[in-house]
Amino acid sequence: MKKFNITVNGKSYEVEVEEIGGVPTAPAAPRAARPAAPAAAPAAAKAAAAPKTAPAAGGTQITAPMPGTIFDLKVSEGDTVSAGDVVLVLEAMKMENEISTPVDGTITQILVKTGESVNGGDVMIVIG
Repeated sequence: MKKFNITVNGKSYEVEVEEIGGVPTAPAAPRAARPAAPAAAPAAAKAAAAPKTAPAAGGTQITAPMPGTIFDLKVSEGDTVSAGDVVLVLEAMKMENEISTPVDGTITQILVKTGESVNGGDVMIVIG
């Protein structure tokens, strides 16, 4: 059995892991605990995952109500839509969710592609 200290969300846990099969190894010398990653790392990762194009200023932004995958885009940039029209289908938790526009207008920007993953609150479409 090997013992490890694991930190999850700032709370440290001691766990034991049993190796099954494989080639036996010599016991490892104890090592000093590594310092936790700086708090800026998650922010940097989030910034790297940001959309390539920023949403246009003004207009009505349609955001993802929950994390999911873009299943189908029903509109293109330049299309005219009316309030209640389905603009895309978001797959989340094995369900296809139709996302409708709350306003009349013209699609000025589409920030997602079919098959792309989105987080809750991500801007997907801008209507001018």
